[in-house]
Amino acid sequence: MEEIASVETGLPPAPGAQRYLSLALANSSVALPGGHSVDLLGSPAAANEWLSERDLAPAGTDMREMCAGQLRALREQVRSLLASRAAGLPALPAAVSAINDALTRAPTAPLLHWDDTTGPYRAAPHPTTQVVEHALATLAADAADLLTGPDAERLTACGSSPCNRFLLRHGRRHWCSTRCGDRARAARAYTRRTGRTAD
Repeated sequence: MEEIASVETGLPPAPGAQRYLSLALANSSVALPGGHSVDLLGSPAAANEWLSERDLAPAGTDMREMCAGQLRALREQVRSLLASRAAGLPALPAAVSAINDALTRAPTAPLLHWDDTTGPYRAAPHPTTQVVEHALATLAADAADLLTGPDAERLTACGSSPCNRFLLRHGRRHWCSTRCGDRARAARAYTRRTGRTAD
């Protein structure tokens, strides 16, 4: 699949992606018609921008390729879990382990600190070197919440080929966007009219 990392998808967020960060993460790599794709985490700068837009990292973080790679690896594990849940299939143990590993990377409880001038206070440890670990833990927790919560029943994959995005279904809608819905309806009309499947 040819990758077009510098081009925006032009697609609105899939239904549910604004509520669940993990759904937005899963949809950060988009398959487009013609064998093209867009990876919104394709470079360290793009990964930092994606995280900062969702308040998961400061805008000026000096993201390295290793950190961006960890984010992309978590995305693939989240995608695997969402696909398993949407299809009603067992999850791959490696995907479950990856989520649990990310969940335990960063402390979630604010720790007690003591300042000699102002006294005690609580704050979550968040040094710059652990920005990605905190982002991964937050995204993993969100994925676990989605997969175990009531919205999991509405989770589905976009019904328009070649789209690879996930969404939370509303009614009979199985498309992540109007564009995908139009493409699916056009393909069905073509098949009815010609008896052949559209490419």
